[in-house]
Amino acid sequence: MSKPPQAEIVPTHTPTLFAEAVKRAAELLRAGEVVALPTETVYGLAANALDPVAVAKIFQIKGRPSHNPIIVHVADLALAKRCAAAWPALADQLARAFWPGPLTLVLPRAADIPAIVTADGSTVGVRWPGHPFIQAVIRECGFPLAAPSANRSNRLSPTNAEHVRQQLGDRLRLIVDGGQAQVGIESTVLDLATSPPRVLRPGMIHEASLAAVIGPLGHSQLSIGNRQLEMGNSKGALRSPGQLLKHYAPQARLLVLNWRDEGDLKSQISNLRFDPTRTQVIAHRQIPSGEGFVGVSVLPHDAAAFARSLYAELHRCDAAGVAVIVVEALPDAPEWRGIGDRLRRAATE
Repeated sequence: MSKPPQAEIVPTHTPTLFAEAVKRAAELLRAGEVVALPTETVYGLAANALDPVAVAKIFQIKGRPSHNPIIVHVADLALAKRCAAAWPALADQLARAFWPGPLTLVLPRAADIPAIVTADGSTVGVRWPGHPFIQAVIRECGFPLAAPSANRSNRLSPTNAEHVRQQLGDRLRLIVDGGQAQVGIESTVLDLATSPPRVLRPGMIHEASLAAVIGPLGHSQLSIGNRQLEMGNSKGALRSPGQLLKHYAPQARLLVLNWRDEGDLKSQISNLRFDPTRTQVIAHRQIPSGEGFVGVSVLPHDAAAFARSLYAELHRCDAAGVAVIVVEALPDAPEWRGIGDRLRRAATE
């Protein structure tokens, strides 16, 4: 039985290659196809956001549940305003402060945005990404792009083209290689359709930064501890992506632990009945020797650098066949909360 054809990966590292890749991607998107594109957060699986048939292909390729909405990506304020039925003054303030960048604004949905994009909800998430390639493609197409992360549903988001190929290479025609993602985790999602605004998904633009621009925020609507999840409407549609209890997960079992020293770490792993010889440790402050483990990875004790490295390291662990990944607990500080959110969801059984 022959293998399905693999997606073509096209480079962008020279001006000529960049222009050729923009043209190729735009041609496929105009034809209703789905293309994997780089953004500064993670790689996205893009389709014409105004074409419900094309957007349906995203759900099929990812195996994405229909109640999980998709963020719409734009390349200027005029296009962003076309995606929303209302554009409050707060949106202008936030756009001036953070766009292009890793912030998604949830707003009342414009009539042109198909219901499939918003999981039949009344709001839509809109973002102006900071990566020059996806900006160029959107400008070439002239329409917004629906683009969730380019991975199978609930699995690790990709931060380079090879990650996309490993998960979806047999389901796509084109993957554009725009280099390593520079943010490394998905965007912050802020709901402006409620008053006061609420963070629906934390990210590297944290609540203190948002509050400095627009004033106090409401309480975040998700509580992992008691497994409560507020739905976006009576049909059970989520108001934002990134709210599933288990999400962003490697194939390996992931645990987040706090340890005093190497002996304490090994004692905790033993008590949990995991085999240390099949366990990879990811540390940033209390760094064990590595003796008796598959290995020890050291990520920077800096939130932005840690986020940039995290998914790539988890992908590497999966490729190596690690059974258990133990990540050192993070500091309780605003700049770390988006990363902590991803780790909590990845660790949910």
